[in-house]
Amino acid sequence: MTRNVPRLDIQDRWFDSGSGRLYVRTWFPESAVKATPIVLLHDSLGSVELWRDFPAALSIQTGRRVIAYDRLGFGQSDAYPGKLPLDFVAREADSGFEAVRRQLGLGSFIAFGHSVGGGMAVHCAARFAADCAALITESAQAFVEDRTIAGIETARELFTDTAQVERLAKYHGDKAAWVLDAWIGSWLSPAFAPWSLDAVLPQVRCPVLALHGAEDEYGSPRHPERIGRLVSGPARVEVMPATRHVPHRERPADVLERVADFLRDIP
Repeated sequence: MTRNVPRLDIQDRWFDSGSGRLYVRTWFPESAVKATPIVLLHDSLGSVELWRDFPAALSIQTGRRVIAYDRLGFGQSDAYPGKLPLDFVAREADSGFEAVRRQLGLGSFIAFGHSVGGGMAVHCAARFAADCAALITESAQAFVEDRTIAGIETARELFTDTAQVERLAKYHGDKAAWVLDAWIGSWLSPAFAPWSLDAVLPQVRCPVLALHGAEDEYGSPRHPERIGRLVSGPARVEVMPATRHVPHRERPADVLERVADFLRDIP
């Protein structure tokens, strides 16, 4: 018997954000015409390509349009003009994300962020609270924890190997060194140590799903618990056993099932 696989249209585009060109990819199943789309926000070293096959699977599983973009300085988007400012997590809502919304004509949306992208998704949900139908955070940091710093310091040692930097350059080109500094330099800066999501979380009024790996090397379960406790909307906190920092790659079927179940009642 032949299985019916949903038809999936994939579109790539670039547009001017006002600060540089951004690269955007959209996965669009036939059934997604009226469903609220999901916007993905990538992690500190991430890009559209590094989401790999997860966005397509997410689109098929949920029947929704899925949109991912390379933040300025990452992937196929233009280089960032200078050093990343320390308020970069909050700033993304009014810069790259707002530009994507404007260019694609998005009204209601679902914000889904991985790692630092989860913090950015929180700010997007708060900044555009009237239009955010739901928020999903995956492995998001809510504050600067000792485990976060230790994980980044371990990664800094790993990237002294030129082969690791070359691997990163496959996705970011000659921006790879900037991408590394934007991550390591920002998080290890003493000026960044007081950062947290505490002030913005109460402004999130939509339903929230906070996913986290129990063995996440960049943050303990205190992060999703804090997100779930401080948001104003209904929250579901799910800590996945035997899982590290990238649940959607380590346990994709489990993540897809949890997300689809969470979104079942979201129009």
